[in-house]
Amino acid sequence: MLKKGSKLNSILTGSCPRCQNESMYSDKNPLHFSKILQMNEKCSHCGLQYQIEPSFFYGAMYVSYALNVALSIAVFVIAYLFFHSSIKTSFIAIILANIVLFPFVLRWSRNIYINLFVKYDKKYKK
Repeated sequence: MLKKGSKLNSILTGSCPRCQNESMYSDKNPLHFSKILQMNEKCSHCGLQYQIEPSFFYGAMYVSYALNVALSIAVFVIAYLFFHSSIKTSFIAIILANIVLFPFVLRWSRNIYINLFVKYDKKYKK
């Protein structure tokens, strides 16, 4: 499922979208909140500059919004329809899920956004 060369591998692992040999982030753990958005300037294997243009990752906010809406709908469906929770309990579950998964959604949105513009190239040389 997560074979090297797939977009899903790059998105879920946070690896370079072009070569998938190293992490884009200086700290791989998204739970270190002080370093959650610190990225390497470029890939040491293929030389891809992650900040493709100034303010490039502002577009990731739209991806983050879509991920949070999808997450909220999924949590609501699970809580309300499957567990037969009240509306109030379902919305509390949505808020808790968004708080708990915030660092992961933040990184995934950046990963998805850069993977929209850069494709995997196993033959790329520096």
